[in-house]
Amino acid sequence: MKRFVEGDYRKQVALLPECVDDYIGQDNPVRVIDAFVDELDLAELGFNGTTPAATGRPSYHPGVMLKIYVYGYLNRVPSSRRLERECQRNVELMWLTGRLTPDFKTIADFRRDNGPAIRNACRRFVELCRGLKLLCSDMVAIDGSKFKAVNSRDRNYTEGKIDKRQQQIEESVQRYLDMIETADRTSPTGFDARTERLYEKIAILREQMRELKRIKKQLKKQPDRQLSLTDPDPRSMTSGGKRTGTVGYNVQVAVDTKHHLIVEHDVTNVGGDHGQLSRIAASAKKAMGKSKLKVLADRGYFSGPDIRTCELAGITAYVPKSLTSASRKKGLFTKRDFVYVPGKDEYRCPAGEHAIRRFTTVEHGMTLQVYWPSACPRCPLKERCSPSDYRRIRRWEHEHILDAMQRRLDRMPDAMTIRRSTVEHVFGTLKHWMGATHFLTRTLGRVSTEMSLQVLAYNLKRVIKILGAGRAIRAANTTWT
Repeated sequence: MKRFVEGDYRKQVALLPECVDDYIGQDNPVRVIDAFVDELDLAELGFNGTTPAATGRPSYHPGVMLKIYVYGYLNRVPSSRRLERECQRNVELMWLTGRLTPDFKTIADFRRDNGPAIRNACRRFVELCRGLKLLCSDMVAIDGSKFKAVNSRDRNYTEGKIDKRQQQIEESVQRYLDMIETADRTSPTGFDARTERLYEKIAILREQMRELKRIKKQLKKQPDRQLSLTDPDPRSMTSGGKRTGTVGYNVQVAVDTKHHLIVEHDVTNVGGDHGQLSRIAASAKKAMGKSKLKVLADRGYFSGPDIRTCELAGITAYVPKSLTSASRKKGLFTKRDFVYVPGKDEYRCPAGEHAIRRFTTVEHGMTLQVYWPSACPRCPLKERCSPSDYRRIRRWEHEHILDAMQRRLDRMPDAMTIRRSTVEHVFGTLKHWMGATHFLTRTLGRVSTEMSLQVLAYNLKRVIKILGAGRAIRAANTTWT
């Protein structure tokens, strides 16, 4: 074929075998994976099989198996069966493993049996990033997102879903009985094939009803009144104003605002972000080795006790107050319309009256001071304030911390823009890599391991993007202490 690029003849015999290393460029990411894993102390991290047994069939070294998984997640090949095929045909994996071809069961068992060690390896890479001065920012953005589990919505039950399904079954049974009665009146031969089929459907529905009753008994034993049959740990969660829930896990991440590296992550089956801030922020502060840290989070994380815990730990929080008051929708004044006067320990209402402190109460474990003005019954703005005789204002005993945080937000109007541009694209990238099904494994511990591999692959790709493959390899060889 003239004037075309021509390939080699398939049956051409070479004098010497070709070297696999010639196929792998010096800037290939697999060289970074190889350098990173080779420098790990796998025994210290907790990997099984670092010391080979004296008898029996030799096992694969855990370093080889870890390289396979890091390569797989870096290239969006998380399945053990697909990794088995890639080891047999992929030149990069041949170079990385020395032409070893473990079967899919061996690959899957490694991920199952070394969960804590894999999570430690992910933390070790964050330490490497810290040694490379890539975590020099003093600010992180924290957010959570819902990731689908292998459990479908039809295999997740709540009392409301069971009651609704039982009602649907009862209506279907009654409809079939009516159809049978109509067929008996209209059919000249009486019992026919259609009637027999209707009786079969009724029997199936009654068996479903018995199964729902058994599930309802199991449901009463669950502390959160929710039961998943395929994977016991995921829960039905709503997000983004969606009416339908996602059966899955809530993944929390902390991302530094300079290089957008994930410095801390966690997987939980708690649907909301409320109460997660201080725990994730403290872990991020420790991972970055900072004495002081600023954290950005959205309204879902707003919690007075949580923000105070951050303040006591040397963490400065930037979290907008949640808009939970129904007064604004009713055209009434909200708490923001009342101005607190610190010197007098009182509030000034929109009418200019003084709401003084009346008594102290405890609600939901929080000590609150209650204020109201004496002029409420004769106030000209009474209709716009409260339908009660007096408008009561509650103030938390540590609310000055929340007031200080609000002043910080006022001085930093782009705080939430920085948060969105830092953390939300991370979730978009991870979900794009993982595909529509997201997690492949079951139970919270194994899902956490799978998420650690995703985070390790993400951070690895970010470091290669920032430093280049050559510098990343040299860093992996020289940064460990």
